[in-house]
Amino acid sequence: MKGLVRRLKALPLRSRLALLVTAAVAFAVAAAAVACWFVVRNVLVSSLDDALSERRTSSLDDQVRSMIDDTGRCGRASIGRTNRPDLYQQIFQVVDQNGNACIVLGRPDITLQLKKSDTEVALRERAESFHDATTSDGVKYRVYTYPMPGQPLAISIARPLNEVQDTLSNLVLVLSLVAGVGVVGAGAAGLWVARTGLRPVDELTAAVEHVARTEDLGLRIPTEEASDDEIARLSRSFNAMTSALASSRDLQQQLIADAGHELRTPLTSLRTNIELLARSEETGRAIPPDDRRALLASVKAQMTELASLIGDLQELSRPDAAGESKVQVVALHEVVDAALQRARLRGPELTFEADLTPWYVRAEPPALERAIVNVLDNAVKFGPPGTAIEVALKQGVLTVRDHGPGIPPDELPYVFDRFWRSPTARSLPGSGLGLSIVARTVRQSGGEVTLGPAPTTGTVATITLPGAPTPPPAAP
Repeated sequence: MKGLVRRLKALPLRSRLALLVTAAVAFAVAAAAVACWFVVRNVLVSSLDDALSERRTSSLDDQVRSMIDDTGRCGRASIGRTNRPDLYQQIFQVVDQNGNACIVLGRPDITLQLKKSDTEVALRERAESFHDATTSDGVKYRVYTYPMPGQPLAISIARPLNEVQDTLSNLVLVLSLVAGVGVVGAGAAGLWVARTGLRPVDELTAAVEHVARTEDLGLRIPTEEASDDEIARLSRSFNAMTSALASSRDLQQQLIADAGHELRTPLTSLRTNIELLARSEETGRAIPPDDRRALLASVKAQMTELASLIGDLQELSRPDAAGESKVQVVALHEVVDAALQRARLRGPELTFEADLTPWYVRAEPPALERAIVNVLDNAVKFGPPGTAIEVALKQGVLTVRDHGPGIPPDELPYVFDRFWRSPTARSLPGSGLGLSIVARTVRQSGGEVTLGPAPTTGTVATITLPGAPTPPPAAP
């Protein structure tokens, strides 16, 4: 059985479908043929039983009675043939209450098998009996036994079953031919259906092989919009998958190009400064102390910018589900307070006004703190010295407002794009990835972030995170 299953699995899908259809039709045809055979047999046997019971007449009883003696035994010359043509090839047998029997009409050289039900009829324990019996020469008969009036005997009338068996043999031949034609036709129809039904699968397979061979993600499988069967849904899913892969590849290429562009500027500046310092050492011409300090400060700043850019790229390279296993209940107000302490060190000339109410969310603590630090760094970067950075947390809504120049309305749609930097901010430090990281982290935590103009001057960043004012109860 296991070997047969393995061989079936090795066949192509269309062959398996055609084979299954053929097997199913063959089983159905066989079941119908067997049922038909039994129904016809029962009808024929019932008709034969009716014909045998019609032979029960008073004249037949008188004829049989004349052939037995006073003791109920067959006479010496009792066995004979009837002159009635309708009784040819029939056997008439007398059965007594002791289980003895003798043939009174029919072939004298044979004996008819006696059944217990025949004796029960002679004993008047049964009204009549129908059964199959076999003669001594192996011929099968249908036997009808009924009580003989006025005598403690029973009369059995037997008729050959060959007329039924011949009809059934012809029926088997016809059914076999019909079943054979049906199975062959079912196999051909199953193969045609399998080929027709699997044609879209073949097209899909060819498309997948083409994509695997050429990496052409622009390939699309034509589908009917009105169709909603499994093949159409599979084709639409394949098209959606290739579109997503193509978009992902384009974003990856864009990320690499943008990262290369952003890395080129600090690397070029760093290389220039280091070459100046190295040439000074090689030629022995000392750089003025002030210029040397400026060069070293520039080198340090460029290295810091490179480290920040690389860290941002590593953060963005993580899959969206990378931090799911580290998600936990976080006190958002505590995370904001910790981020404020770091922001105060980066903007000592600014004033920070905080109004924080307790709020608990489910998030990855380090990623969430980094996102909030990025929002505060953005406010510090654009906040003029001596102004205030207003931070408020109420009912899960965190707002950070600065009093800087603000963002032009035509630039607001791009603030969360990777490497996007406002023309007015290109001279300021940064990689253009901070707000992208903020949007990614907030989205992973089930929230949303927006950036818009303040009522008078400046910009307001709003982060909304789902949560509760109290922590959830600990699991037992």
